[in-house]
Amino acid sequence: MTMDKHTTGQKAIDRRTLLRGFGALGALTFASRKGLAASLQVAPGLRPDAGSGTLVILQFSGGNDGLSMIVPHGDDAYYDVRPTIAHKPGDVHKIDDYRGFNPNLTALAKRYQSGEVAVIEGCGYEDPSKSHFKSMEIWHAADRDGRAAGEGWVGRLSSAVWKKAVDPNRIVHVGATTPYSLESEHHPAASFVFPEGYRWLGNEGGLGSYEESDGTPKDSGSGSTLDALRGAYSAARESSSAVRKAALAYRPRVEYPNSGIGLALGTAAALIQGGIGSRIISVELGGFDTHNKQLTRHNGVMTELDEALAAFHADLKGTDRGEDTTLMAFSEFGRRVAENGSKGTDHGTAGPMLVLGKGVKGGIYGKHPSLTKLDNGNLIHTTDFRQVYSEVAAQIFGVESKELFGKQYKHLGFLPS
Repeated sequence: MTMDKHTTGQKAIDRRTLLRGFGALGALTFASRKGLAASLQVAPGLRPDAGSGTLVILQFSGGNDGLSMIVPHGDDAYYDVRPTIAHKPGDVHKIDDYRGFNPNLTALAKRYQSGEVAVIEGCGYEDPSKSHFKSMEIWHAADRDGRAAGEGWVGRLSSAVWKKAVDPNRIVHVGATTPYSLESEHHPAASFVFPEGYRWLGNEGGLGSYEESDGTPKDSGSGSTLDALRGAYSAARESSSAVRKAALAYRPRVEYPNSGIGLALGTAAALIQGGIGSRIISVELGGFDTHNKQLTRHNGVMTELDEALAAFHADLKGTDRGEDTTLMAFSEFGRRVAENGSKGTDHGTAGPMLVLGKGVKGGIYGKHPSLTKLDNGNLIHTTDFRQVYSEVAAQIFGVESKELFGKQYKHLGFLPS
């Protein structure tokens, strides 16, 4: 876990020195580009219009083939260019005469019929990159410049909502690699794989040389660096304790699947229901880079997704915090329209996003990209993904897109006031 090129300042302390236990043991990730001292004003704070809802961000890593998730079964062009990997019309869960859910998204299709799933079609951006790394940067920063733009979009959102009032439990990533979207000057994200192992570790080159016998930092000098160290230490200890207690005390109402995304969403449910102040929770599902054997591989990932989302929904359904939770799913890009010689698809461009929740006005939003009017074999995006981010930010947290992105984006209407 290393500091990126934006993390500077003589008084900043390297995250590797501050925190041990990345991965299964977890860490409180201080992503401040101006040093820790500015990030440690731990106090309650909330814009009056910020609401009380929780946002769960689900990242489909690897480039999800949107045409295999939301299948254009009514389009002959789809079958013309995908002779071996296309889903047959009789197999999909039909939404209408043109599109339907992947055959393995049974529970999601049923929830769509209940009006709690929005499908936003053709999401992308101008001059798209087909590099995993660069495209994910663009989605995380909500800016074509990627990391060069500064904070991640969630980091900017957090600053707009909570200013400099930091709560170490407010933003959480459940997974091995913290996404750049959470990069923040003032609101560090907690990051871990398993909450039971999330703890402050002050040894093995970490804080051991800085600790007194009672476990508090030594007074080896004065100044904001030591103050920042003490503040970070205290915040992390409190955060890890609260997270572990919430996870251990939580009794889910359903059994979650024993998959990575199943366990991650189970942890998210514990944080939501635990009342520890988590408002933005990030999780990840990988396995979408289907250059070969796509039919089998993508169907497997769709099954994992469907089972995990079904458990998460059943667990939270009918609870106050659960009913006030919205899940948004995206991928860094879609796949090419035509299948390749390995019965897979290569890196493409636009794809659908999903928004789920009790407060969602379900349906199809945006316009499905043409399968014949292509850009070098790739779909041409019809919806700027920042429209989706903007509506989520405005309707859940009371922050308009001009404040976040420097431009006012028109809402699509999937999250009515």
